[in-house]
Amino acid sequence: MLLFLRSLVFQCLYYLCTVLLMLLWLPTLVTGPRGIVQELGRRWGRTTLWLLETICGLRHEVRGLENIPKGAVIVAAKHQSVWDTFTLPIFFPDFSYILKHELVYLPLFGWYLLRSEQIAIDRAKGRKAMPQLVAKAKTLFAQHRQLFIFPEGTRRPAGGPPPDKFGVAVIYEEAGAPVLPVVLNSGLFWPRHGFLIRPGCVVMEFLPPIAPGLEARAFFAELQEQLEAGTEKLLEEAAAKDPAIAAIIEKNRLAPAPATARAEGQ
Repeated sequence: MLLFLRSLVFQCLYYLCTVLLMLLWLPTLVTGPRGIVQELGRRWGRTTLWLLETICGLRHEVRGLENIPKGAVIVAAKHQSVWDTFTLPIFFPDFSYILKHELVYLPLFGWYLLRSEQIAIDRAKGRKAMPQLVAKAKTLFAQHRQLFIFPEGTRRPAGGPPPDKFGVAVIYEEAGAPVLPVVLNSGLFWPRHGFLIRPGCVVMEFLPPIAPGLEARAFFAELQEQLEAGTEKLLEEAAAKDPAIAAIIEKNRLAPAPATARAEGQ
């Protein structure tokens, strides 16, 4: 019951704070530069992390900050929870997400996405969208910005089998930017589609970047190996501290594997 009540209070305050922040920063949509609008995203993230720790007892630990390169980089992160989306921007000065285009139609939230120059794509187009996406990525890197991409395409259960999405390799090969792998265990505490938020400590780790120049398939194999090995390490670490977490991981591992995407760019 206590877990439910804490989660309920957090969820109410989370959405309330999100709306209030967007309303307070409305003038930036007209007069503010991109960087000021992005700062709203960072403040939203810090506020939400504070609420999580204060109300739900969910702390966080960030490792490998020394591995973050300056300037243009592809940030390729595992995606297990909404936690990932508001935490990543805190550590980057000029970021852009690749996100589904439906989000830009949301009142207020979508307006901020457009004003901060995020990249919205129609995922239904699959590989047909890749040339346009690569062109946008090259423009972004010429401005020394950071591109966030979740190679799995959507949130996956912590410990569940990853889908095979090749789009990140196409961008890597065509745009010639380094890739920063990011692993985490957020789904153990705030799972996708989940209302209850477990106390504990989310760990996010930035791994050493992969330099440009590899052939796309060689790069993709290297990225997958690093993401899966790094994630497994964090899951095992969390499971060793809490038998309930170990049970969650085991359940997720028994889940059906996602459909494999075509290698042409989905």
